[in-house]
Amino acid sequence: MDPLITPVREPAVAGKFYPGTRTALEQSVKEMIGQGPARDALGVMAPHAGYMYSGRVAGEVYGDVRLPHTFVILGPNHSGLGTAASIMDSGIWRLPGGDAVIDENLAFSILSHSRSLAVDDKAHLFEHSIEVQLPFLQYLVGEIKFVPISMMVSSVDYCRDIGLAVAAAIKAAPGSVLVIASSDMTHYETQAVAQEKDQLAIKHLLELDPVGLLETVQAHHISMCGVAPAAAMLFACKELGAREAMLARYETSGDVTGDYNQVVGYAGVVVS
Repeated sequence: MDPLITPVREPAVAGKFYPGTRTALEQSVKEMIGQGPARDALGVMAPHAGYMYSGRVAGEVYGDVRLPHTFVILGPNHSGLGTAASIMDSGIWRLPGGDAVIDENLAFSILSHSRSLAVDDKAHLFEHSIEVQLPFLQYLVGEIKFVPISMMVSSVDYCRDIGLAVAAAIKAAPGSVLVIASSDMTHYETQAVAQEKDQLAIKHLLELDPVGLLETVQAHHISMCGVAPAAAMLFACKELGAREAMLARYETSGDVTGDYNQVVGYAGVVVS
């Protein structure tokens, strides 16, 4: 690739997971933003389903915190493309609400502290879990910079390595950076089962316990797709001095559709 050409990632799910025009997208996000008291935060976890299903939970999270202009967003890899832990270290992501620019200096710093991450754009081409977070940030902040990290491996070592690398880079960064983990919770179980399983995972999130989170999700077969990003976020936030976490909102798709037989759970968590 010509180093003078800026890589451009086109939107993968505009018009599908969220409105495909700027006006409609901004109106949609405006309606979902929570009105809670804004608080300082080191990290958050927000869901990544279509906005009609999980947008209220994501909006509650982003409406509850004071947002900087720079973010590290960790998401699961649903496509299977790319390496086990993939970072995109340059370029822009084109979205209906405008372009989001990758923070090259922050990406380089994260890479320099990690043994697990590799530069790989393929993992990000069709992945929605990071993309759907960006319109909330653009609406609330305006121009943003971010670093996208896609994770396929959920071992403790991988999550700790990436989390500590993110924390080290943030400590060296000139300004504030928020760590975002993108994850849905239990997939396609009854409302009662999803709520029961999700509470087991949420307990460890609120206890700032990434190892317990990973072990519980595996032991109880909880289909939390972003458990690795969530664990890495917790490792990062603990290294940055996190003291507490709170549940901003929990819902399932059944709360939206009225179908409680096959639901997906959505949790929003704020770490400070």
